[in-house]
Amino acid sequence: MNPMGLFKIKPLFEQFTQDHPKLPMFFMAAADSIDKDSVLEVTVRNSKGETMKTNIRVNDNDIALFGEIKKMQKK
Repeated sequence: MNPMGLFKIKPLFEQFTQDHPKLPMFFMAAADSIDKDSVLEVTVRNSKGETMKTNIRVNDNDIALFGEIKKMQKK
């Protein structure tokens, strides 16, 4: 990822978290419960009522990524 792209996204992400404060709080609370073989599921329902759903089973690489993201948030 382009580091300059991160600077561009930062204010948008900050606005997103202000608009939807429960989502980051949920992820922070759930983060300690996620371990290998946990299943993360995402469902999207658009304004027409159409639904898309997907899921992943968490693996060791995912755990490493989540750990690095946690470290970045603490800085």
